[in-house]
Amino acid sequence: MTQQLSFDWPRRVALEPDDFFVSDANAAAYAMVSDWENWPDGKLALIGPQGSGKSHLARVFQHISGAQIIAARDLGGLALAPPDAQSLVVEDMETLPQSGEEWLFHAHNHLRATGGRLLLTGANAPTRWDIALPDLASRMQGASVIRIDDPDDRLLGAVLMKLFQDRQLSPDPRAFDYLLRNMARSFAMAGRVVEELDRMALAQQRAIKVPLAKAVLDKLDQDSR
Repeated sequence: MTQQLSFDWPRRVALEPDDFFVSDANAAAYAMVSDWENWPDGKLALIGPQGSGKSHLARVFQHISGAQIIAARDLGGLALAPPDAQSLVVEDMETLPQSGEEWLFHAHNHLRATGGRLLLTGANAPTRWDIALPDLASRMQGASVIRIDDPDDRLLGAVLMKLFQDRQLSPDPRAFDYLLRNMARSFAMAGRVVEELDRMALAQQRAIKVPLAKAVLDKLDQDSR
């Protein structure tokens, strides 16, 4: 069969509050973020693996609080001025450059003094963030921590469906059920499965049905060995 070249086209990622799916795996995190006015010391660390919905939940927080969202990796280029909003989200704290630590330290103190809120996201707890500035490290470690657990079946199904919709893909319902029954239960695997299905479906000009779903899971299993 002649294969068609496939390209990584830009895709729309749905991050509206109404798109967020709550299940047992993320209900505690959703409730804590929603109760933002009552965070102890005005700050919260939202922890979870890649693809678990941290960015989506950060945008839920932005919607209800008017928060400003900044990627930690971008903080190194900012002048030492306080954040523009009364609430701030700093995403992916593991990517914080040392040159951005002083800005975040001052932003933290500014928000605390003005009664603002600070939401920090990362894959690991604050005690594992590589922060050189001792005063900032101690303040980050003082944040309350809420974790998004590995997905249960309901959440995994919702994540898969969202990933398909983001890529404008329509899998056969039987293929969808096959994936839910047979794939590894992780957010990262859900992302890899949908990405590989998209690539193979386009390259081979095949519909996303059970045979293709099985081929993708077999390929990913082989690749992991």
